[in-house]
Amino acid sequence: VTVKAVGGGSVVLPCSSAEHDLKPQDINVHWRQNGSIYVYDIIECKDSVANQDQRYKNRTETFPEEYVRRNFSIKLIGLTHADAGTYICHITPSDEWKTVLLIINGV
Repeated sequence: VTVKAVGGGSVVLPCSSAEHDLKPQDINVHWRQNGSIYVYDIIECKDSVANQDQRYKNRTETFPEEYVRRNFSIKLIGLTHADAGTYICHITPSDEWKTVLLIINGV
């Protein structure tokens, strides 16, 4: 999936699970940028920012009411050109991987 946004604005990075046998509280979701930068974790339906990269502090939002629908999308606010790149949404234990390419356009 490719998502385009404008610097200074906000964007939703989509991620949902096709696995319906698991209870939402049994699912963990790990968002990473460019393979290694911790963007956001959702652990057993709870937001976890313990390991979050400083760049994303207070700039990420999730939609907890959507977790029951297996929607683990995140919203990035205050976009900068450094936010451009590849985001991976890794859902466990179903081992699903979603890739989102974020392109930031000039203001």
